[in-house]
Amino acid sequence: MSQSPSLLPMAYILATILFILALGGLSNQETARRGNWYGIIGMAIAFLATVLWEVRANTLELGAALVLGGAIGLVAARRVQMTQMPELVAILHSLVGLAAVAVGYANFLGHGGDYAGAMKTIHDVETYVGVLIGAVTLSGSVVAFGKLSGRIGGTPLMLPARHWLNLALLLGAIGFGVAFVEQSAAGGGMQPLLIMPVIALLFGVHMVMAIGGADMPVVVSMLNSYSGWAASAIGFMLGNDLLIVTGALVGSSGAILSYIMCRAMNRKFLAVIAGGFGTASGSSAAGGEAQGEVVPIDAEDTAALLDSAKEVMIIPGYGMAVAQAQHVVQEITRKLRDKGVNVRFGIHPVAGRMPGHMNVLLAEAKVPYDIVFEMEEINDDFPDVDVSVVIGANDIVNPSALEEPDSPIAGMPVLECWRSKTTIVLKRSMATGYAGVQNPLFFKDNTRMLFGDAKDTLDAVLKAL
Repeated sequence: MSQSPSLLPMAYILATILFILALGGLSNQETARRGNWYGIIGMAIAFLATVLWEVRANTLELGAALVLGGAIGLVAARRVQMTQMPELVAILHSLVGLAAVAVGYANFLGHGGDYAGAMKTIHDVETYVGVLIGAVTLSGSVVAFGKLSGRIGGTPLMLPARHWLNLALLLGAIGFGVAFVEQSAAGGGMQPLLIMPVIALLFGVHMVMAIGGADMPVVVSMLNSYSGWAASAIGFMLGNDLLIVTGALVGSSGAILSYIMCRAMNRKFLAVIAGGFGTASGSSAAGGEAQGEVVPIDAEDTAALLDSAKEVMIIPGYGMAVAQAQHVVQEITRKLRDKGVNVRFGIHPVAGRMPGHMNVLLAEAKVPYDIVFEMEEINDDFPDVDVSVVIGANDIVNPSALEEPDSPIAGMPVLECWRSKTTIVLKRSMATGYAGVQNPLFFKDNTRMLFGDAKDTLDAVLKAL
């Protein structure tokens, strides 16, 4: 293809600006759609500029790869349900890691003799770090996909001396890195570059396996950050400024999101990496003894309470996603609002399996953005709420976080729905949440339990309304 020294940097600068605008747009529900379009246009510009002014050979192979990858992406986008978004995001992160590993080897084999002196050392370090980050991202993302899709249990794997094992793997990776740089200077280096990814893959598997189900939202954002740094490493290897900047944007935004998630759960990032919080057993025994008798309610009485209320707060959780009940929730919301009931939604930062999971589901069901609020915006309003409806949420509405200092979730900010006049909790059973602790909310005097599949029970409530 023909080269243009002036148009290529201009296209990359324009794409970078659009990526920054995309991140800004995605920070708010009202502007998220526009942010997506900024990202799509930016990627299209970056892709076309690279093909037109960077690619000089192998265009047939490039075209075949694009057709194959585009077809796979199109099929996945059509088939994957919104409830499967967390595992889709995780497996896509693994592809970024795999790309970083592949590019690292190709870069080492194809350009090893093009550098000398300090430049060769820098190039070798870039290659090694890129392969290292890519391998960790690859294996960690595959394990996260397994946990999020239910193929791997959410119970943390607590090996004896696991922290020493992680330290040994880290020191081994550093040691092989030193050996790689030294051997590469003498014309070798392939052996340590082949051994290190095995260490990195084991590290990624062990790191995510040790993290419990309650911390999975943090894991998703953490792997998002890793994938960004892997992309940035690819940029350094290829000398591509756009990849460096784009990877840094994704890596830093993922790290910030991980911090926000940790703060929302009163957890430290290093404590999350150390693992051990949350199980997927879902058994009541995991959370201790029942704390009283629950008061069940049926769909007709639920409808009557909602119909007579003036203020209703709906708190969605992962159970709503599993039951795919977001559309019937929207229908109930519309009917209540038509009757003059003020219906709002309260969203906890870690509700669901990934950041923004509930917001995405509600947006898909066309719930108006202006009645969806973050926890900090509406927590003080619960005393004025007539009926709070908790749909498949557990840990994010657990009073233990505030009332029991020795609870595993002590200090975690939660939606204080028990302060409303009546709280209706939709659950299949009395099973605990991912943190594996019993929820005193279920046994409070003003709580009513509506048992069953969320979609079926809400359909019944909708008919009663």
